[in-house]
Amino acid sequence: MLATDRKVNLEGSSRDRMVAVAKHLFSKSGYENTTTVAIAREARTSESQLVKHFGSKEGLLEAIFEDGWGRLRLQMANLQVITSPRERLKAIMRSVLQVFAEDPELRDLMLLEGRRIRREGKMIMLTASYIEFVGSMDSLIQSAQKDKTPEYPAQLIRSSLMGMFEGVLRDRILQDKYGYTAGFEVSQAEKFVAELVDRLLVN
Repeated sequence: MLATDRKVNLEGSSRDRMVAVAKHLFSKSGYENTTTVAIAREARTSESQLVKHFGSKEGLLEAIFEDGWGRLRLQMANLQVITSPRERLKAIMRSVLQVFAEDPELRDLMLLEGRRIRREGKMIMLTASYIEFVGSMDSLIQSAQKDKTPEYPAQLIRSSLMGMFEGVLRDRILQDKYGYTAGFEVSQAEKFVAELVDRLLVN
């Protein structure tokens, strides 16, 4: 069994077990310090199964990100009832915080390992669900801009909002894990980004 206070779900298919175990071990020990042998052993399967499902350890990390962004995408579907694009953007950011609060291991991996590059030159974070998530953000911003000539492209606003949000959350993780100075609470960061959305996307 995994030596941890958190219970890792070892039910389901070998794929699901490997994703759950790898997410835990990557978060606990670091991506570089976690071997495929350890993942397969703790998931009660074999390295050959890991290669079959994910190709490599990099592919497994990408699958963890894809599953995480897929969960966020499902939450976004529930926000369609919000008619204001500006309010929906703010609700999306709250949803991201909610998913990260429920799954701190996913949060840590996305924010600390998300810039990792695969051997073939592809950024691991750029999964299909992530690209769809970004496209939805761009579409909402464009909808909020439709009645006026925008001063800045939607992609620039989205990039700035997401980059700021990632940065403040990453600093909070670094403070919690390593004592890095981040003199603000996550709730303050959420309020700050929401106010920024209001300023950038005035009706």
